[in-house]
Amino acid sequence: MRLVVLGGGESGVGTAILGKKKGYDVFVSDFGKIKENYREVLSNNGIAWEDEKHTEALIMNADVVMKSPGIPDKAPIVKKLKDATIPVISEIEFAAPFTEAITIGITGSNGKTTTTLLTYHLLKQANLNVGLAGNIGKSFAWQVAENKHDVYVLELSSFQLDGISTYKPHIAIITNISPDHLDRYNYDYNLYIDAKFRITMNQTASDYLIIDADDEAISNWLQKHTIKATTIPFSLTKQLDFGGSVDANNMNINLNQDIFTMPIHQLALEGKHNVKNAMAATTVAQLMKIRKETIRESLTNFQGAEHRLEKVLKIQNVQYINDSKATNVNATFFALDSMTTPTVWIVGGVDKGNDYDELMPLVREKVRGIICLGVDNKKLVEKFENVVEVLVETTSMNEAVKIANKIAEKGDTVLLSPACASFDLFENYEDRGRQFKQAVQNL
Repeated sequence: MRLVVLGGGESGVGTAILGKKKGYDVFVSDFGKIKENYREVLSNNGIAWEDEKHTEALIMNADVVMKSPGIPDKAPIVKKLKDATIPVISEIEFAAPFTEAITIGITGSNGKTTTTLLTYHLLKQANLNVGLAGNIGKSFAWQVAENKHDVYVLELSSFQLDGISTYKPHIAIITNISPDHLDRYNYDYNLYIDAKFRITMNQTASDYLIIDADDEAISNWLQKHTIKATTIPFSLTKQLDFGGSVDANNMNINLNQDIFTMPIHQLALEGKHNVKNAMAATTVAQLMKIRKETIRESLTNFQGAEHRLEKVLKIQNVQYINDSKATNVNATFFALDSMTTPTVWIVGGVDKGNDYDELMPLVREKVRGIICLGVDNKKLVEKFENVVEVLVETTSMNEAVKIANKIAEKGDTVLLSPACASFDLFENYEDRGRQFKQAVQNL
């Protein structure tokens, strides 16, 4: 069997290693440049590879192709493979049959990284032999090749779910759905929603789907489609007899009279959206029969995700917060919503078809000044220049932070929450977040 891997990054190299171990004839092809450390791994494992090109003769003879999530379906080589009816699958689909482990799959437009890390933390603190993979950490296929874990917590993007046909998680979470990556779905929101729900398409009655009952897109989809899994809702607005809800001070989760309750103020993570993330992760922990004492302790000592509402420093009584991972409007909505002081907001980058209208009430209420950080800020300027006292355009992080420092007054917050992708000025959102932290430290 010939396995061709498109993309020589983390998921590609992991898949190649697993494929080789399982006796496939493996070839890795990357249209960009493969990083030095990955080249070394491939060569050390005797795996053939090429970069900066796709040689069709070496690709079109594949029995199966694993496509890295970053490569769009409209890439010419992917179109050719599909026309030739050669199966093109994701790393998750390729690796899943080679492990007996239970998998917990987590998707959503926002909150999925925090929920994934929190779920992993809860299971790890309970001494389960648990791995963390998917869109985060070491690739799932690589860990399966090393036969590492009994349970995996997988953060799954819509692109990874596009490439599954038989994979099913035992427990799935959809944290929420809001418009994102629409450029990859022909600007059709419904196609993107359908992609998220692929997480449950192979689930059976003995599996679980945990969902946000307050989310309009999720509720609408469920009204029109039937699913087999046991659905467990959570909500901040409704009292549920089954699932997660809140009263005045507590978060409560009721699974058929197995009730977990905890004061919200004890949660390590702040903000309403994080109560939801905690409800989702706690539901998993209960399904996995973890002691309530352990769950409580883990929820109080969890350290959040880097680049997600991460407090950097307080300088002259101004708090600097790095929310570089907010690459869409909905994520930035959560960030602005959780601000309790006047805010200087750093925003901008590569706009994925954003509609900024939903931010307008929050900007009017909370934002003192806006610093646009991007190559093309026209849309932001037109939308907000008459709404805030100060709006400045910049193209460097150092400059943005220096200007923020000038605009901010004692007791304010400076918030980097870009609502956009980072590729115009930075390598990725992590690079953007690190540059922000460095610039703040240099003040």
